[in-house]
Amino acid sequence: MNELLRTLYITTPGTSLHLDSDTIRVIHPDKPGRHLLPLVRIDDIVAFNGVTVTDDLLHRCAADARPVTWVTRNGRFLARAHGPHNGNGLLRLAQARAHDNPDHRNTLCRAFIAAKLHNYRQLILRAARDATGQRQTHLRAIAERHATAITDLPAAASTEAILGIEGRAARDYFQSLPHLVKGATPGRTRRPPQDPVNCLLSFGYAMLRIAVHGACEHVGLDPHIGYLHGIRPAKPALALDLMEELRPLLVDRLVFTLLNRGQITTRHTQTEPGGAVTLTDDGRKTFLHHWSEARERTWHHATLNRDIPAGLLPLLQARLLARHLRGDTPTYHPWTLT
Repeated sequence: MNELLRTLYITTPGTSLHLDSDTIRVIHPDKPGRHLLPLVRIDDIVAFNGVTVTDDLLHRCAADARPVTWVTRNGRFLARAHGPHNGNGLLRLAQARAHDNPDHRNTLCRAFIAAKLHNYRQLILRAARDATGQRQTHLRAIAERHATAITDLPAAASTEAILGIEGRAARDYFQSLPHLVKGATPGRTRRPPQDPVNCLLSFGYAMLRIAVHGACEHVGLDPHIGYLHGIRPAKPALALDLMEELRPLLVDRLVFTLLNRGQITTRHTQTEPGGAVTLTDDGRKTFLHHWSEARERTWHHATLNRDIPAGLLPLLQARLLARHLRGDTPTYHPWTLT
């Protein structure tokens, strides 16, 4: 099993990253001193707006196949540098052929969504166990509707039908946010998010997208040829596909826990003049601290029959998908909590 390395998140504007032998030197005018981080312990770098990565460090990261990703203050993807990709023409041909085969494509779509709904249901049932009265009744009813949606998926004969089942289940789920998070408002808002819960969810999904995108590239898959999300200009559709099964437990659960425990509060977010809710600098750093810790938490993987750190799940699922597309396994086994 791969060693779980760390993602280096650099959020402070004015920071510059330099290559210093086999380390990264972090320099900021307001933080004097020598700040060195060994490259051998860093898997990838995420640089937020206002952070400079020097050419020598970029060249070293490219040579080591260590991705560098640039994002906005809100986590929106800007650019990515990776160096030479794992060239696997046969795998990418198989990936494209599966996209062009309606039966194969829909089988994969059903697997992604079944896993997503199963993991949502596990999250809802966990919350219901700690609830009482009307809140508990509501959550159990939503969990039952998710169970019904899962049983409806095998009969869905098109991508549109699969997306319809997913869309109805997602609306039920997000309308239930007030029963999952204290003080939340119902519904999903994005581009821009208009409340703290949706702000944190969007930021968490952005961090997960970076991890899954990198996992696809690492195993030689094309992140832009997807199944559920098809082929969309400038969108890593396959990364979005693989994210579906991971969102509920790696992002949503973390966001709900941080809010319900008061580890992130209203002081960590701010409302912009247009109504968008964004993270403050302190909120961003606080979330990334907990996100990095959560990547080390282990989850059981039924297919592999062992516990796996959360940070390795995107890579393992990308490998399982690659094995299936190559014909080594008859089906793709998504990750579900059992």
